[in-house]
Amino acid sequence: MIDKIWSGKSPLWLLLLPLSWLYGLVSGVIRLSYRAGWRRAWRAPVPVVVVGNLTAGGNGKTPVVIWLVEQLQQRGIRPAVVSRGYGGKAARYPLILKPDTTTAEAGDEPVLIYQRTGAPVAVSPKRAEAVQALLAEAQPQIIITDDGLQHYALARDKEIVVVDGERRFGNGWWLPAGPMRERAGRLKSVDAVITNGGKAQPGEIAMRLQPGLAVNLLTGEQRPVASLPEVVAMAGIGHPPRFFATLRACGVEPVHCIGLADHQALTESDVQALAHDTQTLIMTEKDAVKCRGFAQGNWWYLPVEATLSQPEADRLLDDILALLH
Repeated sequence: MIDKIWSGKSPLWLLLLPLSWLYGLVSGVIRLSYRAGWRRAWRAPVPVVVVGNLTAGGNGKTPVVIWLVEQLQQRGIRPAVVSRGYGGKAARYPLILKPDTTTAEAGDEPVLIYQRTGAPVAVSPKRAEAVQALLAEAQPQIIITDDGLQHYALARDKEIVVVDGERRFGNGWWLPAGPMRERAGRLKSVDAVITNGGKAQPGEIAMRLQPGLAVNLLTGEQRPVASLPEVVAMAGIGHPPRFFATLRACGVEPVHCIGLADHQALTESDVQALAHDTQTLIMTEKDAVKCRGFAQGNWWYLPVEATLSQPEADRLLDDILALLH
């Protein structure tokens, strides 16, 4: 239903317009308060690059963060990542992730980034505190923020927006009548726009999510996802249909497709109920980090890698590396 409202296919969005105007007014005042100097943003002593979005829901932001961190690491740079930590509740903040940090503490996306990249990751509702903790413990050369485009309390040197190329901006209205955190005109003030899927507009960097081999949660075995028998697919991400479409593009037609809420907590009994012992349960890597502690032998996940168009991606990296000089 929410997709129909945000796309404008359902007239119910008209009923929510007054709330959207209020949302837009409040968010606009907050941004203006920092631009006018009424409130002061904290500036880190190292460059800060924000990877965010204008809309609610999954746009492919976390794969871009992972891509950027890995690209910097390959060039001998020490990046670190900060996040709000949605879906997690730590005993105290800021929380710097360790190998035994759970998704219940830090949220699924920070744990995924930490496990994939090995880069230092810290979470806190106040991102400046997360940055300060990383500076004290890890001495990073650059900070990448996973989300936080609208978190103006942290000054930034570069802003990258990730756009869903298929859905774009729906009906264009602020939440809750539409999907927008900020209106599309905000793109004029950011440093780069990365478009995930669909057709990139002029000036945007095209991106595709390239699936790899399916990985068994219990054993680590890898094999082509198309070779798995009787697949049941689950996805607890911002836009589950994207994952199901990826599976079909790999030659897999799931017996069932189960879409879950983004950042939804998962228990062993909940996940076990989704697939019989004779079936194969395939999930996103973001779901897998929540299930590793109670994984079954027939559970697999499909990792994806962000692939960006050239030479635009190299120019973006050059611009970010220039911050270090």
